[in-house]
Amino acid sequence: MVSELINNREYRQKVLKEIILELHQGRSVLEVKGKFDKIAVGMDPAELSLIEQGLINEGLPVEEVQRLCDVHAAVFREALEKNPELTVVPGHPAAIFIAENQALQELMDQEIKPIISKLKQASDQTEKALVLQLTEKLNLLWDVDKHYRRKEDLIFPFLEKYEITGPPKVMWGVDDKIRNLLKETKGLAVAYQPSIKEGLIAKTEETLVQIEEMIFKEEKIFLPMAMETLSEDEWYRALIDSDEIGYCLVEPQCGWKPYREDLKEESIHLLNENTGGQVKFETGVLSPQEIELIYRHLPVDITFVDKNGVVKFFSAPKDRIFPRTRTIIGRKVENCHPPASADIVEKIVEDFKNGKKDNEDFWIKMGDKFVYIRYFAVKNREGNFSGVLEVTQDIKPIQAITGEKRITD
Repeated sequence: MVSELINNREYRQKVLKEIILELHQGRSVLEVKGKFDKIAVGMDPAELSLIEQGLINEGLPVEEVQRLCDVHAAVFREALEKNPELTVVPGHPAAIFIAENQALQELMDQEIKPIISKLKQASDQTEKALVLQLTEKLNLLWDVDKHYRRKEDLIFPFLEKYEITGPPKVMWGVDDKIRNLLKETKGLAVAYQPSIKEGLIAKTEETLVQIEEMIFKEEKIFLPMAMETLSEDEWYRALIDSDEIGYCLVEPQCGWKPYREDLKEESIHLLNENTGGQVKFETGVLSPQEIELIYRHLPVDITFVDKNGVVKFFSAPKDRIFPRTRTIIGRKVENCHPPASADIVEKIVEDFKNGKKDNEDFWIKMGDKFVYIRYFAVKNREGNFSGVLEVTQDIKPIQAITGEKRITD
């Protein structure tokens, strides 16, 4: 039985190679489809990629495989569509890719395509508003770049480690084609004139078709192949690094970890190894230098006091309202205030600790400044008190604002 299975697969791969070569020699999809249908039963979704790899190894240029990649998928689509949907644990990188594809499809079906339909029938008076809406949605669609970058930068290297180099190169080339199409489409929308209406519609529709084709290839070919190939540790390494690139349209579900008894120690090792000295947050990754620069450029002064009443940090913007020196780090907060106000500070902290208050605000005039001082109780996810954040700002310039100033003004 095993030998029969191997023979069947070898025969199927031989015929599939013949079909692909015939396509590259100019035969149409209809001419080769009958030949394919005879051997498609039971085809593994990864076989197309493995055959493409074999053809590249035998000397067929990557550019040639890429050029007819859509034709390959069209021939194999019917068989691949019969394969069951890929089932992945929520939070797994593959599940995140699938969720992003669903969000991309919804954006295209529910928002962009209806705009295009209206634009086809629109008069000169309504075209401008529709193109503005389309531009906004195309900007959202550009999020697909992060989806492709995570695939290219985090998954492809592992496939290449297993000597699967051809299919990633082909797919990367198609990703770049989609990026270029989307850039061209956005450019037409931004520089819109009635004379380019038909061109904008055609370019938008071409872009959507290409993105939809890539969704199909990812979910029916790429992700099943990657799931068969990568280890759990490799998927987890990709997950750790994903935050630095970012996500496409949706917030990923959290919580997936490899099923390993020694995961805690291993995950710490991976985290330290992959962040390269950077600080990983729930919403991104920053270097210590970037964090310091952000605090320096915020239009507010910040001071943080920990749950034990010890000053741990203050920001140093160029025009700080209340001067601070590094000598206050490590001091008790009550010792950093005049005796007359020390009791008030202690009372605020006590109210924060026992949950009576979550914030307290004060405002005072200081020369030509009107200073707004705010204290916030800092709590962890469980609601436990973790410290106090003081935020100070000169709000006089804000009070002087009137009317409107839009980003397009």
